[in-house]
Amino acid sequence: MIRLSKASKMPCRSWSLQAKDTCPGAWKSKRELVDACKGCYATTGNYNYPNVKAPRIHNREDWKRDGFVSDFIEELDNDRYFRLFDSGDFYHVKLVEKWIEICKASSHCKFWIPTRSYKFKKFSDVLEALNSLPNVVVRYSSDSILGEYTPGLHGSTIMPEGHKDSRITKCEAYERGGKCGSCRLCWNKDVDVIGYVQHGRKMRSVMLNKIKEKEDE
Repeated sequence: MIRLSKASKMPCRSWSLQAKDTCPGAWKSKRELVDACKGCYATTGNYNYPNVKAPRIHNREDWKRDGFVSDFIEELDNDRYFRLFDSGDFYHVKLVEKWIEICKASSHCKFWIPTRSYKFKKFSDVLEALNSLPNVVVRYSSDSILGEYTPGLHGSTIMPEGHKDSRITKCEAYERGGKCGSCRLCWNKDVDVIGYVQHGRKMRSVMLNKIKEKEDE
């Protein structure tokens, strides 16, 4: 059974997995997360409620069944925008391959897919194939929380409030109460890098510590 979610800020539905458990690119080492994942919103607040966790836990097994692709294509019949992973990430190559099939068959719908799994060679070809589809934007996420990114590689970064970089397109949600509204920049292939202003107490704490580290260097 297809189980979807819809984050309060988002203009569309999404398919997600449990944070950290399915995020191979989130880890700097076996015990330490990269900076951008230390303050992950999907490990706090509402995401800890059993009813929010349930579909994400279900999805980790559901995608493996034979009818997953055909069921999802049918489910997306009326969607015009869709997001993968308001939590979680690609953790298996076969999962990417199934999403290539879904996106190819759903040309009426635009897909935005953030990921850190690009760090692993085994994902290179399938992620490139997915991103080559005209209705798909795969955004490779920077690990930075200070607005740093690698041009030509990263499609998004987290940045402090007031950060200035003319090459970054600032997410507009933080100027309208955390809501996307009519903005669809994340789905726009012509937008190279989206900058998400840090938000939430957990991320703010991580960012303040990182800034202090930089000042002490």
